[in-house]
Amino acid sequence: LQMQMEFTEINADAIRLLNFVEQNRVVLNMILRHNVQLLESSFSLLVTLPKCRQVLHFDIKRAYFKLKLKRKRLNAARSNSNMGGSLRITVHRQRVFEESFQALRYKTADEMRRKLSVTFAGEEGMDAGGLTREWYSVLAREIFNANYGLFITTGDGVTFQPNYRSYINTDHLAVFKFVGRIIGKAICDGHLLDAHFTRSFYKHILGLSVNFHDLEAIEPDYYKSLKHLLDTPLEYLGLDLTFTAETDNFGELKVIELVPNGKDIIVTDENKYEYVRLIAHNRMTTAITTQIDHFLEGFHDLVPPELISIFDAQELELLISGLPDIDLDDLRANTEYHGYKSTDLEICQFWSVLRSFSKEEIALFLQFVTGTSKVPLDGFQALHGSDGIKKFNIHKAGGSHQQLPTAHTCFNQLDLPEYPTEELLREKLLIAVREGSEGFGFA
Repeated sequence: LQMQMEFTEINADAIRLLNFVEQNRVVLNMILRHNVQLLESSFSLLVTLPKCRQVLHFDIKRAYFKLKLKRKRLNAARSNSNMGGSLRITVHRQRVFEESFQALRYKTADEMRRKLSVTFAGEEGMDAGGLTREWYSVLAREIFNANYGLFITTGDGVTFQPNYRSYINTDHLAVFKFVGRIIGKAICDGHLLDAHFTRSFYKHILGLSVNFHDLEAIEPDYYKSLKHLLDTPLEYLGLDLTFTAETDNFGELKVIELVPNGKDIIVTDENKYEYVRLIAHNRMTTAITTQIDHFLEGFHDLVPPELISIFDAQELELLISGLPDIDLDDLRANTEYHGYKSTDLEICQFWSVLRSFSKEEIALFLQFVTGTSKVPLDGFQALHGSDGIKKFNIHKAGGSHQQLPTAHTCFNQLDLPEYPTEELLREKLLIAVREGSEGFGFA
């Protein structure tokens, strides 16, 4: 009884703290923007408590993150002063990926933290930073080279996740560790990469659980069929399902039991939610567990899990790939409307609100409606959905003006309720893009 009372008191204290932080989020962010080191002392609970982290703005988290990484690098340099200065590698331009892998695969974590200096074999010139940037740029492309079979593109053709068939490359697990190290080192060195992963893979990096809705961005048609399964009584579907999943290994079908003796457990209306959860988990986690584990082994060599976990999945993409330059005039010129007209007051207010957003908030908005912050090379006229070119589109949503806007990332679609004022629209849209990233809609 005493333990229960103590737990209740602790829980009550946590609730009071969360309420205080939420009510004073603007002031807290202003204070920390001027002195981020407070997160190491009197404000430390804001990064140690997951619920509190959501209140911190991305630029503040990033500044704290860089501060901690800098200290880790300095400590490593002091502890290994006999190692010398830079980490020097020489590679042929035509074999950057393979030779970089061989040059770095046996380096220790402390060696990898040293300043990188790259030379391209047969070429003159000192690396004053430009060659290293070029090396990172080439590696970012080669990571997704289909010939290596490490990653596969998803329905949108833009984001990638580990390939469950990567075993066709005999060294694939060592290479995944290498890729994890490269992503981690790029973050540590402040180099941005044109590398965009699926939301579920970002969650794996952050140590977060994936959920059924994360499958929508990876396999939209399969997600749609599972959603139909959940929404329809099984007697109307005529399906005979068990707790098993099939995988296609180059034409050879293999049956996997989702639970012990799963082949003998019939899916019913009572247990179908658990079946769908397990199917999604198998697709996004179980099937690629070894690839994820080796990637994280390399990544954590340079970026500790407790430090990267201060970010959410959207922010992690921005940390790796940077804040994009988003042309709102181009986006508006390539927007379609359903239920609204481009001249409606609500639409004019929407674009006014979007123009009032910071660069970070606009990037979060683009992630919210398309699933990624990546801007198409040919502008928003070339924006892709799950079935080819699909322009950004705004649909009039029914219901109360207390509802938040929702997004359908596979269709680049925003469902926008009618709000009585521009101020309320701004408030609801900001809440949706900052905190409503888990609540994707479905169409």
